[in-house]
Amino acid sequence: MNTTETGVTTSVSRRVAAGREQEFLRWTDAGMAMAGTFPGFLGGGWLRAASDPEQYHVVYRFADEDTLDAWTTSPARKVWVGRGTGLAQDTVTHRLTGVEGWFEPQSTLTHAVRVTPPPPRWKQAVTIWLGFFPISLLIALFVTPRLTALDVVTRTLVASVVTTPVMVFVVLPFLTGRLRRWLHG
Repeated sequence: MNTTETGVTTSVSRRVAAGREQEFLRWTDAGMAMAGTFPGFLGGGWLRAASDPEQYHVVYRFADEDTLDAWTTSPARKVWVGRGTGLAQDTVTHRLTGVEGWFEPQSTLTHAVRVTPPPPRWKQAVTIWLGFFPISLLIALFVTPRLTALDVVTRTLVASVVTTPVMVFVVLPFLTGRLRRWLHG
């Protein structure tokens, strides 16, 4: 799996200067809008850390490493970063490709040191299959038979719309938690 197929995400954790939160948010939104003008930009946003109201995590997603690098090294971004001087301090930056973020404990994504590297791709594939097979089987047994009046594209669309959030929010977190020793061993 290469990044041209899966995209690349970078997250920057920033500690906002006291009393400058609104200014920081306007600056961050302007940077996000500017990133949106660059080829390969797939989206982004920011989250405020629940445990630390001065800590924000800003996430940018690009089609591949080249388009992300074009944005991060651009003169326009350098000017934008310069305008943010004094608003916040970058505390850590992470770059993830593909589905490796599913296998990285979320707690390590906000610390400067990665606890463990992502598992080998074959272990990621096995883990995804272990979750995908039973969910797909359940969908095939209980959902798609009720959709026989629909064409195959619509049935597949419904099955994937049901399967994807179940996989991402329930099955993969459950499996990666149980298989952590094997994944990282």
